[in-house]
Amino acid sequence: MKQILNNLSKLAKDKHNENKKYFDKLKKKPPKNLDYIMQDLHDAEFKRTDCLKCANCCKTTGPLFTLADIERISKHFRQKPQQFIDQYLRIDEDKDYVLQSVPCTFLDNENYCMIYDVRPKACREFPHTDRNKFYQISNLTLKNVEICPAAFNIVEEMKKKLPL
Repeated sequence: MKQILNNLSKLAKDKHNENKKYFDKLKKKPPKNLDYIMQDLHDAEFKRTDCLKCANCCKTTGPLFTLADIERISKHFRQKPQQFIDQYLRIDEDKDYVLQSVPCTFLDNENYCMIYDVRPKACREFPHTDRNKFYQISNLTLKNVEICPAAFNIVEEMKKKLPL
């Protein structure tokens, strides 16, 4: 897995311009069945991919925490939301709540999430490749292919299945 992650950043950077052009075309004229195709590609990839072997997303980036996330997670810890914020979060340049540091505080040494059942929405939905109107999040996808091998593979399969 380490080998894949070392190559992933370079591979993603090499494909960045190609992917950007692809997504620009996709945005202009998204196929009617795009959401179904993306769901199939997502499901097929995650039958092959074991996130516990990687956890690169948890090691290198932090999710945004919505107020609902903060409420849910602080309740899990039997804390007041403000206590949770003070202990784990900071406000970033976009005025969003994010982790004070990465790797994620809640990731254990075997890549398990210690708050999996109450994890933030951004974590539950990552890498967002099965999202409706997928073409609307191309900038996010371009970033995600650099950190998530599954997202990289899904985009490569997508380009084969839907040549533009």
